[in-house]
Amino acid sequence: MIRNGGRYRVVLVTCASIAEARRIGRAVVEKKLAACANIVTGIESIFRWKRKVERAREVLVIMKTSGTQLRELEREVNRLHSYEVPEFIVLPIVAGSKEYLQWISDSVH
Repeated sequence: MIRNGGRYRVVLVTCASIAEARRIGRAVVEKKLAACANIVTGIESIFRWKRKVERAREVLVIMKTSGTQLRELEREVNRLHSYEVPEFIVLPIVAGSKEYLQWISDSVH
């Protein structure tokens, strides 16, 4: 395992449906904005929206990318997403296997 100086990121995006999650995941991987997009179904979200507490079933997309791709990745997610305010949460990858981190780098450049 190596520390990577914060060059790589995990991005979380919730979607309204599996079809939307797949469409976004495929697009960002094809455009080399993310190395991969994991799709997690069965998410139940409780949130405040327009002064009301809401509940929705959602699909979570977990993307791995580099810091240099974040701005364009966010633009693409916003372009393809059905929500007025899509979730776009970025978490740093502080360490990982050398081979996996190299794979992320090779996949997005």
